[in-house]
Amino acid sequence: MKKVGEGIRHYRKERGLSQEELAHLARINESYIGKLERAEKVCSIEMLSKLTDALEVSLSEFFRYIEPTSKEGNQEITTLELVVNRLRGCSVSEQKKVLKMIDVLLEGI
Repeated sequence: MKKVGEGIRHYRKERGLSQEELAHLARINESYIGKLERAEKVCSIEMLSKLTDALEVSLSEFFRYIEPTSKEGNQEITTLELVVNRLRGCSVSEQKKVLKMIDVLLEGI
């Protein structure tokens, strides 16, 4: 459930919403959102549907974000996909820091 919580946090922050604002839009308890984001609670598909509706993202898009699949089917995940998957759990500011580090590293190549 950690990936679900990370996905909720990602889309919430991307839309500039507080936990309270998202709770209001989804008509659920604010503390429940915090517990989902910290993977302290498991949510039903109905609850996830309420949240994704409030975040204006489809369930299929949400699941593609939290569990991307390789375009080659069951083949090994590419290095780029591994990097992207690791960054998914990071905040936007952390992602920007990593991008700056990548830029510095690539200058030397």
